[in-house]
Amino acid sequence: MAVGDSPASRRPRLVVVGDPAGRRVAFFQDALRAAGLPGARAVSWPDVLGGRARFAAGETVRLDSPGEDPEADRLLRGVDDPARVEGTGRWYEGFTAAVAGLARSVAEAGSVLVDDPAELAVLFDKRLGHGRLRTAGVPVPESPTSGPDAPAVRGWADVRALTAESGMRRVFVKLAHGSSASGVLALETNGAGRVQATTSVERAADGRLFNSLRVRRYTSEREVAAIVDALAPDGLHVERWLPKATQDGRAADLRVVVIDGRATHAVLRTSRSPMTNLHLGGSRGDLDAARAAIAAAGGRWADALGVCERAAAAFPGTRCVGVDLLPASGWRRFAVGEVNAFGDLLPGLTGLPGSGAEGLDTYGAQVAAQFGSGHGAARTRDTTRAIRTTGIARPTGTTRTTTGTSTT
Repeated sequence: MAVGDSPASRRPRLVVVGDPAGRRVAFFQDALRAAGLPGARAVSWPDVLGGRARFAAGETVRLDSPGEDPEADRLLRGVDDPARVEGTGRWYEGFTAAVAGLARSVAEAGSVLVDDPAELAVLFDKRLGHGRLRTAGVPVPESPTSGPDAPAVRGWADVRALTAESGMRRVFVKLAHGSSASGVLALETNGAGRVQATTSVERAADGRLFNSLRVRRYTSEREVAAIVDALAPDGLHVERWLPKATQDGRAADLRVVVIDGRATHAVLRTSRSPMTNLHLGGSRGDLDAARAAIAAAGGRWADALGVCERAAAAFPGTRCVGVDLLPASGWRRFAVGEVNAFGDLLPGLTGLPGSGAEGLDTYGAQVAAQFGSGHGAARTRDTTRAIRTTGIARPTGTTRTTTGTSTT
């Protein structure tokens, strides 16, 4: 064996950019240890944003979400209260610029970046992501704001005009760069012009907007217009509100993780509100029952997963994505709500039967896919405590929540 060619020297030298004290980095480090691999060197997003991050030749660099790091959020959004909704447009500009700069630094150092930074810029813009999926032939909700040439939404008057032109009386109005249902309004209008919006946005007396853990309804057009007008400078995406399938009387959708083109993990999310995010009162549903409902409707579970894999294929430079799959009423058809770059935070969830990720959580499956059994990839140890949530944990003593980039 040549000098410097020992088994230890051939092991990957890994770097993870994220929150060194956060859950995501911890789960990734656990997966590496379970696979018999050395831990990754952790680099914080504030160090990247401050130009202090350094990389070395031969390193493989993985990017993870900055969403759990309060300092990164403050730097990117320019707001001191993490519960504030505003600032996502600034977040997007700062994040994409930071990723582009990081990619240059990685290349100059002779190291390797796992995912394509240009695709991250598309994934974090719902308008661009929707347009790419539509162009790829992936079923998506109808949208007047899809693609790079779509008209800008400058406020409530534009939302009114676009939905009227499209004949859509039930739509979702979303922050173009939002996540975790931050700033999302499920909007309904009727023939008489009445308006109702269901949302987790709490509007303060001074007009500032906050993320709340309580979903509420606004029935005054004046209030709805004020919220939309306040959100519009950050960029808005509008899409048809598709009637979802139900389980036990609750609206249902799925988060499906696709790793290297293959659907490996899935969780059914159900809610009594239009938003199924678990931190907003949603809960994990019965996936086996959903599969049975698909079969009873004459469909195939494999076809549902195939839609997710087609969506992931629209982003070939991104090794792992979380696909939000919307089953239509009756469980016969499926559409993709969006594709999430950091949609793998599903604690305690192991791989689907036949996926090749059985017994592995999402992080263990990514490690196994990237490094294979040649590095002794082992099954990730079972989580010792029952973790039943995939969103941001409910803070104690508050009804407001933070704006993050976890999109569960």
